[in-house]
Amino acid sequence: MAGQDRPARDRPPARRALRRRGRPAHPRVHARGRAAPGRGSLGPVAVPAAGPPFGPCGPPRETTGVDPLTRLLAAPPDLPVGRHLTDVVSAVHAVGAVVVQAPPGTGKTTLVPPALAAALEGARDGRVVVTQPRRLAARAAARRLASLLGEDLGGTVGYTVRGESRTSRRTRVEVVTTGTLVRRLQRDPELPGVAGVVLDEVHERHLDDDLALALLADVRENLRDDLALVAMSATVEAGRTARALGGGAGPVPVVQVEGGLHPVDVVWCPAPGPRTDARGTSDALLDHVVATTHRALRERDGDVLVFVPGAREVDVVSSRLGRGSADVDVRPLHGRLPSHEQDRALEPGPRRRVVVSTAVAESSLTVPGVRVVVDAGLAREPRTDVRRGLPGLVTVAVSRAGAEQRAGRAGREGPGAVYRCWSEGDHARLARHPEPEIRTADLTGFALELACWGSPDGSGLALLDPPPAAAWTAAREVLHGLGAVGPDGVTPLGRRIADVPADPRRARALLDAAPEVGARRAAEVVALLTEDVRVPGADLPAALRALRRGGPGSGTWAAQRDRLERVARAAAAHPTATPGPAAHDRLTDDVAVGHVVALAHPDRLARLRPGGETYLLVSGAGARLPPGSPLQGAPWLAVADVDRAAGRADAVVRSAAPVDEATARAAAAPELRSSGVAEWSGGRVRATRVTSLGAIELVREPWRDPPADLVLATVRDGLRRDGLASLAWSDGALRLRDRLRFLHRVLGDPWPDVGDDALLDGLDAWLGPDVPAVARGKSTDLAGALRRLLPWPEAARLDALAPERIEVPSGSRVAVAYDQDQPVLAVRLQETFGWASTPRVADGRVPVLLHLLSPAGRPAAVTADLASFWVQGYPQVRAELRGRYPKHAWPQDPRTAEPLRSTRHPRRRDG
Repeated sequence: MAGQDRPARDRPPARRALRRRGRPAHPRVHARGRAAPGRGSLGPVAVPAAGPPFGPCGPPRETTGVDPLTRLLAAPPDLPVGRHLTDVVSAVHAVGAVVVQAPPGTGKTTLVPPALAAALEGARDGRVVVTQPRRLAARAAARRLASLLGEDLGGTVGYTVRGESRTSRRTRVEVVTTGTLVRRLQRDPELPGVAGVVLDEVHERHLDDDLALALLADVRENLRDDLALVAMSATVEAGRTARALGGGAGPVPVVQVEGGLHPVDVVWCPAPGPRTDARGTSDALLDHVVATTHRALRERDGDVLVFVPGAREVDVVSSRLGRGSADVDVRPLHGRLPSHEQDRALEPGPRRRVVVSTAVAESSLTVPGVRVVVDAGLAREPRTDVRRGLPGLVTVAVSRAGAEQRAGRAGREGPGAVYRCWSEGDHARLARHPEPEIRTADLTGFALELACWGSPDGSGLALLDPPPAAAWTAAREVLHGLGAVGPDGVTPLGRRIADVPADPRRARALLDAAPEVGARRAAEVVALLTEDVRVPGADLPAALRALRRGGPGSGTWAAQRDRLERVARAAAAHPTATPGPAAHDRLTDDVAVGHVVALAHPDRLARLRPGGETYLLVSGAGARLPPGSPLQGAPWLAVADVDRAAGRADAVVRSAAPVDEATARAAAAPELRSSGVAEWSGGRVRATRVTSLGAIELVREPWRDPPADLVLATVRDGLRRDGLASLAWSDGALRLRDRLRFLHRVLGDPWPDVGDDALLDGLDAWLGPDVPAVARGKSTDLAGALRRLLPWPEAARLDALAPERIEVPSGSRVAVAYDQDQPVLAVRLQETFGWASTPRVADGRVPVLLHLLSPAGRPAAVTADLASFWVQGYPQVRAELRGRYPKHAWPQDPRTAEPLRSTRHPRRRDG
């Protein structure tokens, strides 16, 4: 294919190539419905030589030498879509694109592609590419169409899926997976050799489906207006799809096909126990599915199709059915099986069959002979917990639309029945439709594809739904961390990553791990990670050994391994610099698997928490291993897959490998941080240095020299929490603070506010130089610290305005307390004799409140007006106390009496 061998790093973004080539837009439709002249015209519609075009005909005519597609369309199978093929082709001829809305079982996958290929015969490029969401469906669709033509695969009809292709120069209808088409568009958006594309099952809304639809609409708008597009959907979303395909020209036509299913009886068979457990699907439900299948075999005729959510459940149910169903053939069906086993499950046999399948048989596949469906009612869908960084597959209840699709499998060939393993009440509570993957899945690969296309934010593309902002931001951050995108868009490394058929994280792991563990072993592990691996006990190295021995899924795994190995070897910049085989061979499987998984998902590296039961991931999420896991107790794990079940505090590890701390540190190096932590405890700052790997704390040790600003902030926060009282205040410091508080209250500025809030806000101004001592819990001169707040030159009058002590008439210097609303002087009454009036402070503004004490030191009187007290209050105090304290002086006129310091006087002066 043109452009396929061009080195990825040299290719410009595909959308830039579209703009550079500058083709006109697709032709618009005239009022009468005919195409405007121009290169968009597809030419005349090719129809059979005789008879009604693309409809049921009479007895077959002689068709020797007739084109195989024309021969098929002259006498097509009697399917509902056959009556609408002329409408489909006419719409393509008129506007270049059409949406076909047709329920399952109407034959759209069988008849629309050959009809389009016949209509485009002789157009610019002859091949029609048909997309299917899964490899199994692509092979099955191609095989059915080839059999209708009476040809082998690789002739008129072929297919291409990951690692496998059956095409030739004669191929005119090629069935591919949607991802294969996206890679072709990225290599060369002109799609040389392709005349038309049929997008099948677009209603499933996989990321690749939405992306392919948007890219093809962009190609038609800007590069190839002659490219015919048909989108086929089984739901009412057809209108949105038609608008997306039409672009600025308005919605393209929608051709509706009536359903052709036979009636299907519904039998409700609710499971008696829990449907899910720590592993996803409970064993009790699987036992119930087996029992319900046996019941269906007894009660109904025809083959039975059993739906369970994943490959593990398929294997379990198939094994249990095989032990108790000697008269039927049990056939497993899932994407991990080798292609010949998948084909065997789809082929009718001589005996009655039970096909146990995942959702691959829900749509786009015909399983002949099926008249009964047993539905476990569960599906496995991508879900991403953006907050905890946990993308993965989770087991959820099937939607009502999905349940109807499954039930319809029983009514394709005649009346049938569906046995649903849930109640009718539960059914009413199911979601109407499954969520589009763009709303729930990890968007990292999707974002890389858009970056490679040249539209990193998706602007200008016909996306059916915009990506959620949080998931989109997370995806872009991952790509930046991988080095896949930069300020100018996708990087050369990003293009090499995009060329690896794997998730970008695993692609980067393949490229980085190959030199360390060997290209083959790296490819083995990455191939393993691309599957839905739910191994017993979550032991990923054990799963690798089982695949090497030829266990279930080994065929598809081996093909993907070989393909990835080729990619890894081709991408090696310096192959001779990689370790030799001997170095690789010395690595155990545990070490190699753990190394690759750690590189792929460094955010999921996990360390065992104290207690030994749960793990903490680098991302901050908690996780636990399933019961009985042989990995339990491993100090470190590299987690490949987790199941985030609703209502559980911790996710459940589905697959992991043990690693050591050195591997974890190396793989998650960008998450390795060393930071200091300081906290206020016990009246001091306790500083520690912490080395962390994301949310995992590795080392905590004392921090001898934390920065001053951190210490100051810690002291401030601690004092805000515990209060300034937690400091070691001396009596002198407390008295000075009280004096300053008094002056600020009475005189205002410039005397400072020394309240708690003010001191905390200005901590560095007064305590700053002493913070180191405070932080170490050492005694500090807080009085000296407060003096840093004194205003100058007013500070010189501090003792005059708010004297610390006042000399009383006895000659004693008595301390003044400023911790109340009014300054208080507590003094023995006898020492105030001779004082005519109350002393005042603050330049005489405030009288001191005198607490006049008895000889026993108890307040005998409290007054702020000493002159009045001597006249009115003192006589009563004298009368009460002179008898109690006869040895003390109680003069009649204290204003003229001699003040006394001692408690006794040598002579009585009481008159």
